[in-house]
Amino acid sequence: MATDIRLKETELQSVTDQLVESYSTCGRLHHLGHEPLPNREAVADILADLYEVIYPGYGRRQNLNTSNITYYVGSLVDALHDKLTQQITRALRHDRCHEEPDNDCEAEGQQVAVTFLQRLAGVRQVLEVDVEAAYRGDPAAKSHHEIVFSYPGLEAITAYRLAHELSDLKVPYIPRMMTEIAHSKTGIDIHPGATIGPGFFIDHGTGVVIGETTEIGNNVRLYQGVTLGALTFDRDDGGALVHGAYKRHPTLRDNVIVYANATILGGRTEVGESAVIGSNVWLTKSVEPFAVVVLDNPQHKVKGGKTRAAQEELIYHI
Repeated sequence: MATDIRLKETELQSVTDQLVESYSTCGRLHHLGHEPLPNREAVADILADLYEVIYPGYGRRQNLNTSNITYYVGSLVDALHDKLTQQITRALRHDRCHEEPDNDCEAEGQQVAVTFLQRLAGVRQVLEVDVEAAYRGDPAAKSHHEIVFSYPGLEAITAYRLAHELSDLKVPYIPRMMTEIAHSKTGIDIHPGATIGPGFFIDHGTGVVIGETTEIGNNVRLYQGVTLGALTFDRDDGGALVHGAYKRHPTLRDNVIVYANATILGGRTEVGESAVIGSNVWLTKSVEPFAVVVLDNPQHKVKGGKTRAAQEELIYHI
């Protein structure tokens, strides 16, 4: 069937007019007439370059060795400086520099970019401990290489550790963009504002949620579906939610293990050192060090059926 040009000419202008009118009525959904915001594709590209710096030889460029690594990393760092400076400057300019017209946002953006790059060697040292924790904690891991290549938990943790450094440097927007890129790929949602010690391991990982004010100690292990969330939210006199990084999420001390689908909520909830939280536990109160928190074993009713026909009859009556 051929396209009806008359229909296109009469209807599409109406669609355009309606959309443009909605830009006035739905003012929170556009960013018109302002300085450009950080670019999503550019931030994703920065994150990909950072993975190359953190894990050289595992990604886009193969056959790296001691004779060419300096040149390769140097070229990446130089490019990262320029990309980061541009995107951080955009974020700063939109977030606060317009309120301080005399502030040189680009100079501030460059300094933040340099400071962030200076921290990368330290981030690698922490991730080295994370990879070792994954190897020690997962009997299915064949090697450290397999973990770096294929574990979604490590990918999410890597994005978090990089984003956390930018968050610590008070960079708006970009840290959350980085962790959401990892979230979309891995199903693991770690807020860049969370504080997480070295030796962190997320096994399997899908569905893990770690809130902004969560504090996690050293050598902590989480399994899939774990939520470290808020129990209540502060409200102002008008009843609206108070935004900001007040303590809403739990604290997990060193060597804690949290098994699959457990939910731990509340800023006052603290899980003591070396405690174990079992699967499907709902926890809103603190527990002592070395405690083991589990659900009572549910009662299962098992009905026998020695043939396929008998089994199907039992299923029909469930």
